[in-house]
Amino acid sequence: SRKLCAMSHAGKKRKLDKSRQDRLYFDSYSDVTIHEEMIADHVRTNAYRTAIFRNTELIRGRAVLDVGAGTGVLSIFCAQAGARRVFAVEACSIAEQAEEIVKHNKVEDIVQVIRGTVETVDLPEKVEVIVSEWMGYALLHESMLNSVLYARDKWLKPGGLILPSRAELYITPISDPVVEDRLFFWYTVKDQYGVDMSCMSDFARKCIKNTDITVSSVAVKDVLSHPARFAELDLNSVTVEELRSVKGPFRCESFGSAAVNAFCVYFTVTFPCPGVPQTLVLSTSPSQPETHWKQAVLYLDSPVEVVQDTPVTGEVRMYPSEDSARHICVHVDYTVGQQKTQSKTFSIPDWTPDTQS
Repeated sequence: SRKLCAMSHAGKKRKLDKSRQDRLYFDSYSDVTIHEEMIADHVRTNAYRTAIFRNTELIRGRAVLDVGAGTGVLSIFCAQAGARRVFAVEACSIAEQAEEIVKHNKVEDIVQVIRGTVETVDLPEKVEVIVSEWMGYALLHESMLNSVLYARDKWLKPGGLILPSRAELYITPISDPVVEDRLFFWYTVKDQYGVDMSCMSDFARKCIKNTDITVSSVAVKDVLSHPARFAELDLNSVTVEELRSVKGPFRCESFGSAAVNAFCVYFTVTFPCPGVPQTLVLSTSPSQPETHWKQAVLYLDSPVEVVQDTPVTGEVRMYPSEDSARHICVHVDYTVGQQKTQSKTFSIPDWTPDTQS
Protein backbone atom coordinates (compact mmCIF):
# COMPACT_ATOMS: atom_id res chain seq x y z
CA SER A 1 0.00 0.00 0.00
CA ARG A 2 1.11 3.52 -0.41
CA LYS A 3 1.93 4.64 3.10
CA LEU A 4 3.65 7.93 3.70
CA CYS A 5 6.57 7.85 6.14
CA ALA A 6 6.36 11.60 6.56
CA MET A 7 2.65 11.59 7.30
CA SER A 8 3.19 12.04 11.03
CA HIS A 9 4.96 15.35 10.50
CA ALA A 10 2.69 18.37 10.72
CA GLY A 11 3.23 20.32 7.54
CA LYS A 12 2.08 23.68 6.27
CA LYS A 13 -1.14 23.47 4.26
CA ARG A 14 -0.21 24.51 0.78
CA LYS A 15 -0.73 23.51 -2.78
CA LEU A 16 2.25 21.55 -4.06
CA ASP A 17 3.22 21.46 -7.71
CA LYS A 18 2.87 17.98 -9.17
CA SER A 19 6.59 17.23 -9.56
CA ARG A 20 7.16 18.13 -5.91
CA GLN A 21 4.18 16.02 -4.83
CA ASP A 22 5.61 13.08 -6.75
CA ARG A 23 9.13 13.56 -5.37
CA LEU A 24 7.91 13.63 -1.78
CA TYR A 25 5.72 10.61 -2.44
CA PHE A 26 8.51 8.51 -3.97
CA ASP A 27 11.03 9.66 -1.35
CA SER A 28 8.76 8.25 1.33
CA TYR A 29 9.35 4.77 -0.14
CA SER A 30 13.14 4.97 0.08
CA ASP A 31 13.28 3.85 3.71
CA VAL A 32 13.20 0.25 4.96
CA THR A 33 10.40 0.81 7.51
CA ILE A 34 7.57 1.14 5.04
CA HIS A 35 8.62 -1.99 3.13
CA GLU A 36 9.05 -3.95 6.36
CA GLU A 37 5.51 -2.96 7.34
CA MET A 38 4.07 -4.08 4.01
CA ILE A 39 5.92 -7.40 3.75
CA ALA A 40 5.18 -8.16 7.42
CA ASP A 41 1.46 -7.68 6.73
CA HIS A 42 0.72 -11.39 6.30
CA VAL A 43 -2.89 -10.84 5.20
CA ARG A 44 -1.72 -8.57 2.38
CA THR A 45 1.37 -10.44 1.21
CA ASN A 46 -0.16 -13.90 1.47
CA ALA A 47 -3.31 -12.82 -0.43
CA TYR A 48 -1.14 -11.71 -3.36
CA ARG A 49 1.01 -14.85 -3.21
CA THR A 50 -2.08 -17.09 -3.15
CA ALA A 51 -3.73 -15.16 -5.99
CA ILE A 52 -0.62 -15.35 -8.17
CA PHE A 53 -0.20 -19.11 -7.66
CA ARG A 54 -3.92 -19.74 -8.26
CA ASN A 55 -3.49 -17.99 -11.62
CA THR A 56 -0.46 -20.05 -12.67
CA GLU A 57 -2.22 -21.19 -15.86
CA LEU A 58 -2.62 -17.57 -17.02
CA ILE A 59 0.86 -16.50 -15.87
CA ARG A 60 3.02 -19.42 -17.05
CA GLY A 61 5.02 -18.54 -20.15
CA ARG A 62 3.63 -15.01 -20.31
CA ALA A 63 4.85 -11.44 -19.76
CA VAL A 64 3.87 -9.66 -16.53
CA LEU A 65 4.03 -6.01 -15.47
CA ASP A 66 4.36 -5.22 -11.75
CA VAL A 67 3.33 -1.57 -11.24
CA GLY A 68 5.08 0.01 -8.24
CA ALA A 69 7.12 -3.12 -7.54
CA GLY A 70 8.79 -1.91 -4.33
CA THR A 71 11.10 -4.68 -3.08
CA GLY A 72 10.01 -6.87 -5.99
CA VAL A 73 8.27 -9.55 -3.93
CA LEU A 74 5.21 -9.77 -6.21
CA SER A 75 7.47 -9.93 -9.28
CA ILE A 76 9.35 -12.85 -7.73
CA PHE A 77 6.06 -14.62 -6.93
CA CYS A 78 5.17 -14.26 -10.63
CA ALA A 79 8.55 -15.69 -11.68
CA GLN A 80 8.00 -18.61 -9.30
CA ALA A 81 4.56 -19.11 -10.91
CA GLY A 82 6.25 -19.59 -14.30
CA ALA A 83 6.16 -16.15 -15.94
CA ARG A 84 8.40 -15.81 -19.01
CA ARG A 85 9.23 -12.16 -18.33
CA VAL A 86 8.37 -9.84 -15.46
CA PHE A 87 8.85 -6.08 -15.74
CA ALA A 88 9.17 -4.72 -12.19
CA VAL A 89 8.59 -0.98 -12.55
CA GLU A 90 9.55 1.10 -9.51
CA ALA A 91 10.14 4.87 -9.36
CA CYS A 92 11.72 5.00 -5.91
CA SER A 93 15.34 4.19 -4.99
CA ILE A 94 14.19 0.93 -3.37
CA ALA A 95 14.53 -0.37 -6.96
CA GLU A 96 18.25 -0.85 -6.19
CA GLN A 97 17.37 -3.21 -3.33
CA ALA A 98 14.80 -4.95 -5.56
CA GLU A 99 17.56 -5.74 -8.06
CA GLU A 100 19.66 -7.30 -5.29
CA ILE A 101 16.70 -9.35 -4.04
CA VAL A 102 15.96 -10.56 -7.58
CA LYS A 103 19.59 -11.71 -8.02
CA HIS A 104 19.62 -13.25 -4.55
CA ASN A 105 16.60 -15.36 -5.58
CA LYS A 106 18.24 -16.28 -8.92
CA VAL A 107 15.40 -14.97 -11.08
CA GLU A 108 17.32 -12.13 -12.79
CA ASP A 109 16.84 -13.88 -16.16
CA ILE A 110 13.07 -13.46 -15.73
CA VAL A 111 12.56 -10.35 -13.59
CA GLN A 112 13.80 -7.06 -15.00
CA VAL A 113 13.71 -4.17 -12.53
CA ILE A 114 13.02 -0.90 -14.36
CA ARG A 115 13.60 2.35 -12.48
CA GLY A 116 11.04 5.01 -13.33
CA THR A 117 7.34 5.76 -13.29
CA VAL A 118 5.06 3.53 -15.34
CA GLU A 119 3.98 6.66 -17.24
CA THR A 120 7.53 7.27 -18.51
CA VAL A 121 9.18 3.83 -18.90
CA ASP A 122 9.33 2.00 -22.21
CA LEU A 123 8.74 -1.76 -22.15
CA PRO A 124 10.06 -4.00 -24.93
CA GLU A 125 6.66 -5.72 -25.32
CA LYS A 126 3.04 -5.69 -24.23
CA VAL A 127 2.04 -7.92 -21.31
CA GLU A 128 -0.71 -10.46 -20.61
CA VAL A 129 -0.80 -9.79 -16.85
CA ILE A 130 -0.64 -6.71 -14.61
CA VAL A 131 -0.10 -7.14 -10.88
CA SER A 132 0.02 -4.22 -8.47
CA GLU A 133 -0.42 -3.48 -4.81
CA TRP A 134 -1.75 0.03 -5.28
CA MET A 135 -4.22 0.44 -2.41
CA GLY A 136 -3.78 3.31 0.05
CA TYR A 137 -5.58 4.38 3.20
CA ALA A 138 -9.34 4.47 2.54
CA LEU A 139 -8.37 2.68 -0.72
CA LEU A 140 -7.77 5.79 -2.83
CA HIS A 141 -5.37 7.90 -0.73
CA GLU A 142 -2.25 8.59 -2.85
CA SER A 143 -4.10 7.77 -6.10
CA MET A 144 -1.64 5.13 -7.34
CA LEU A 145 -4.59 3.48 -9.07
CA ASN A 146 -4.23 6.09 -11.83
CA SER A 147 -0.85 4.56 -12.70
CA VAL A 148 -2.33 1.06 -12.85
CA LEU A 149 -5.03 2.27 -15.24
CA TYR A 150 -2.39 4.01 -17.38
CA ALA A 151 -0.44 0.75 -17.52
CA ARG A 152 -3.61 -1.18 -18.40
CA ASP A 153 -4.44 1.14 -21.29
CA LYS A 154 -0.89 1.27 -22.67
CA TRP A 155 0.69 -2.11 -21.97
CA LEU A 156 -1.97 -4.77 -21.29
CA LYS A 157 -3.04 -6.96 -24.20
CA PRO A 158 -6.81 -7.21 -24.82
CA GLY A 159 -8.42 -9.69 -22.42
CA GLY A 160 -5.36 -9.61 -20.15
CA LEU A 161 -5.42 -10.38 -16.43
CA ILE A 162 -5.31 -7.69 -13.71
CA LEU A 163 -4.53 -8.72 -10.12
CA PRO A 164 -6.57 -7.62 -8.21
CA SER A 165 -9.45 -6.98 -10.63
CA ARG A 166 -12.08 -5.37 -8.40
CA ALA A 167 -12.23 -3.05 -5.39
CA GLU A 168 -15.20 -2.25 -3.14
CA LEU A 169 -15.71 0.45 -0.52
CA TYR A 170 -17.84 0.06 2.60
CA ILE A 171 -19.10 2.33 5.38
CA THR A 172 -20.61 1.60 8.78
CA PRO A 173 -21.51 3.76 11.81
CA ILE A 174 -19.39 3.09 14.90
CA SER A 175 -19.12 4.13 18.52
CA ASP A 176 -15.62 5.04 19.68
CA PRO A 177 -15.75 5.04 23.50
CA VAL A 178 -12.11 6.15 23.82
CA VAL A 179 -12.91 9.51 22.22
CA GLU A 180 -15.83 10.14 24.58
CA ASP A 181 -13.59 9.17 27.54
CA ARG A 182 -10.98 11.70 26.38
CA LEU A 183 -13.60 14.45 26.23
CA PHE A 184 -15.00 13.51 29.65
CA PHE A 185 -11.48 13.47 31.14
CA TRP A 186 -11.52 17.27 31.52
CA TYR A 187 -14.50 16.98 33.89
CA THR A 188 -12.50 14.66 36.17
CA VAL A 189 -9.55 17.00 36.76
CA LYS A 190 -11.29 18.93 39.54
CA ASP A 191 -11.83 15.78 41.62
CA GLN A 192 -8.21 14.76 41.11
CA TYR A 193 -6.39 18.05 41.55
CA GLY A 194 -8.91 20.67 42.75
CA VAL A 195 -8.76 22.68 39.52
CA ASP A 196 -11.89 22.87 37.36
CA MET A 197 -10.86 22.29 33.73
CA SER A 198 -14.27 21.31 32.35
CA CYS A 199 -14.11 24.32 29.99
CA MET A 200 -11.33 22.43 28.13
CA SER A 201 -13.89 19.91 26.87
CA ASP A 202 -15.04 22.13 23.97
CA PHE A 203 -11.45 22.79 22.92
CA ALA A 204 -10.70 19.05 23.12
CA ARG A 205 -13.78 18.31 21.02
CA LYS A 206 -12.56 20.67 18.27
CA CYS A 207 -9.10 19.08 18.35
CA ILE A 208 -10.24 15.45 18.37
CA LYS A 209 -13.43 15.60 16.32
CA ASN A 210 -11.86 17.55 13.50
CA THR A 211 -11.95 16.93 9.76
CA ASP A 212 -8.96 14.56 9.69
CA ILE A 213 -9.33 11.02 8.44
CA THR A 214 -7.98 8.99 11.35
CA VAL A 215 -6.29 5.71 10.42
CA SER A 216 -6.84 3.31 13.31
CA SER A 217 -8.09 -0.17 14.21
CA VAL A 218 -11.81 -0.35 14.90
CA ALA A 219 -12.92 -3.01 17.39
CA VAL A 220 -15.75 -5.25 16.19
CA LYS A 221 -17.72 -4.49 19.38
CA ASP A 222 -17.78 -0.79 18.40
CA VAL A 223 -19.37 -1.44 14.98
CA LEU A 224 -23.06 -0.51 15.17
CA SER A 225 -24.53 -2.05 12.01
CA HIS A 226 -23.89 -4.31 9.07
CA PRO A 227 -21.62 -2.51 6.59
CA ALA A 228 -23.05 -0.87 3.48
CA ARG A 229 -21.18 -1.00 0.18
CA PHE A 230 -21.23 2.43 -1.46
CA ALA A 231 -18.84 1.99 -4.41
CA GLU A 232 -17.34 -0.69 -6.62
CA LEU A 233 -14.46 -0.31 -9.07
CA ASP A 234 -13.89 -2.78 -11.91
CA LEU A 235 -10.20 -2.41 -12.78
CA ASN A 236 -10.81 -3.81 -16.25
CA SER A 237 -13.01 -0.88 -17.22
CA VAL A 238 -12.86 2.00 -14.69
CA THR A 239 -11.41 5.25 -16.05
CA VAL A 240 -9.20 7.92 -14.49
CA GLU A 241 -12.04 10.38 -15.05
CA GLU A 242 -14.38 8.22 -12.96
CA LEU A 243 -11.85 8.27 -10.10
CA ARG A 244 -12.29 12.03 -9.86
CA SER A 245 -15.53 11.34 -7.99
CA VAL A 246 -16.17 7.93 -6.49
CA LYS A 247 -19.51 8.04 -4.78
CA GLY A 248 -22.61 6.14 -3.79
CA PRO A 249 -25.51 5.99 -1.35
CA PHE A 250 -25.59 3.89 1.81
CA ARG A 251 -28.15 2.61 4.28
CA CYS A 252 -27.36 0.96 7.62
CA GLU A 253 -29.68 -0.16 10.42
CA SER A 254 -28.46 -0.03 14.02
CA PHE A 255 -27.94 -3.24 15.96
CA GLY A 256 -29.11 -1.69 19.27
CA SER A 257 -28.97 1.30 21.61
CA ALA A 258 -25.71 3.22 21.28
CA ALA A 259 -24.19 6.60 20.46
CA VAL A 260 -22.88 6.97 16.90
CA ASN A 261 -19.84 9.24 16.99
CA ALA A 262 -18.00 8.22 13.83
CA PHE A 263 -18.14 6.39 10.54
CA CYS A 264 -15.70 3.66 9.60
CA VAL A 265 -14.69 3.32 5.93
CA TYR A 266 -12.84 0.25 4.70
CA PHE A 267 -12.22 -1.62 1.45
CA THR A 268 -11.87 -5.04 -0.08
CA VAL A 269 -10.08 -6.09 -3.26
CA THR A 270 -10.93 -9.25 -5.19
CA PHE A 271 -8.61 -11.47 -7.23
CA PRO A 272 -10.09 -13.56 -10.05
CA CYS A 273 -9.27 -17.25 -9.69
CA PRO A 274 -10.31 -19.27 -12.76
CA GLY A 275 -11.62 -22.75 -12.05
CA VAL A 276 -12.09 -21.99 -8.36
CA PRO A 277 -15.71 -21.51 -7.22
CA GLN A 278 -14.78 -18.90 -4.63
CA THR A 279 -12.91 -15.73 -5.52
CA LEU A 280 -10.04 -14.59 -3.32
CA VAL A 281 -10.81 -11.45 -1.28
CA LEU A 282 -8.36 -9.28 0.63
CA SER A 283 -10.48 -7.46 3.20
CA THR A 284 -9.65 -4.60 5.56
CA SER A 285 -12.93 -5.01 7.47
CA PRO A 286 -12.86 -4.60 11.28
CA SER A 287 -14.27 -8.15 11.47
CA GLN A 288 -11.28 -9.61 9.59
CA PRO A 289 -7.65 -10.06 10.71
CA GLU A 290 -5.92 -6.69 10.94
CA THR A 291 -3.90 -5.30 8.04
CA HIS A 292 -1.51 -2.35 8.00
CA TRP A 293 -4.28 -0.30 6.32
CA LYS A 294 -6.40 -0.66 9.47
CA GLN A 295 -9.59 1.40 8.88
CA ALA A 296 -10.38 5.02 8.06
CA VAL A 297 -12.35 6.66 10.88
CA LEU A 298 -14.40 9.82 10.29
CA TYR A 299 -15.45 11.54 13.55
CA LEU A 300 -18.79 13.32 13.72
CA ASP A 301 -18.93 16.70 15.47
CA SER A 302 -21.27 15.32 18.13
CA PRO A 303 -22.62 11.83 18.94
CA VAL A 304 -26.12 10.80 17.88
CA GLU A 305 -28.14 8.28 19.92
CA VAL A 306 -29.63 5.32 18.08
CA VAL A 307 -31.80 2.37 19.09
CA GLN A 308 -32.30 -0.98 17.40
CA ASP A 309 -33.13 -0.66 13.68
CA THR A 310 -32.59 3.14 13.61
CA PRO A 311 -31.72 3.84 9.95
CA VAL A 312 -28.47 5.66 9.19
CA THR A 313 -28.57 6.73 5.56
CA GLY A 314 -26.67 9.05 3.24
CA GLU A 315 -24.10 9.35 0.49
CA VAL A 316 -20.31 9.18 0.45
CA ARG A 317 -18.21 10.96 -2.15
CA MET A 318 -14.43 10.53 -2.47
CA TYR A 319 -12.37 12.85 -4.64
CA PRO A 320 -8.77 14.12 -4.97
CA SER A 321 -7.80 17.10 -2.81
CA GLU A 322 -7.16 20.43 -4.53
CA ASP A 323 -3.91 20.80 -2.53
CA SER A 324 -2.46 17.51 -3.75
CA ALA A 325 -3.89 15.10 -6.31
CA ARG A 326 -2.40 12.25 -4.29
CA HIS A 327 -4.55 13.14 -1.26
CA ILE A 328 -8.12 11.94 -0.91
CA CYS A 329 -11.08 13.86 0.50
CA VAL A 330 -14.19 12.11 1.79
CA HIS A 331 -17.51 13.98 1.92
CA VAL A 332 -20.37 12.37 3.84
CA ASP A 333 -24.01 13.47 3.85
CA TYR A 334 -25.79 11.50 6.56
CA THR A 335 -29.17 11.26 8.25
CA VAL A 336 -29.69 9.41 11.52
CA GLY A 337 -33.32 8.40 12.13
CA GLN A 338 -35.61 11.42 11.87
CA GLN A 339 -32.85 13.99 12.41
CA LYS A 340 -32.05 16.48 9.68
CA THR A 341 -29.29 15.66 7.20
CA GLN A 342 -25.73 16.59 8.27
CA SER A 343 -22.67 17.01 6.08
CA LYS A 344 -18.95 16.81 6.80
CA THR A 345 -15.84 16.68 4.64
CA PHE A 346 -12.69 14.86 5.77
CA SER A 347 -9.13 14.59 4.51
CA ILE A 348 -5.87 12.84 5.44
CA PRO A 349 -3.73 15.24 7.53
CA ASP A 350 -1.11 17.17 5.56
CA TRP A 351 2.03 15.03 5.53
CA THR A 352 4.46 17.45 3.91
CA PRO A 353 7.39 17.86 6.34
CA ASP A 354 8.51 21.45 6.97
CA THR A 355 12.14 20.27 6.80
CA GLN A 356 11.73 19.79 3.05
CA SER A 357 9.99 23.09 2.34
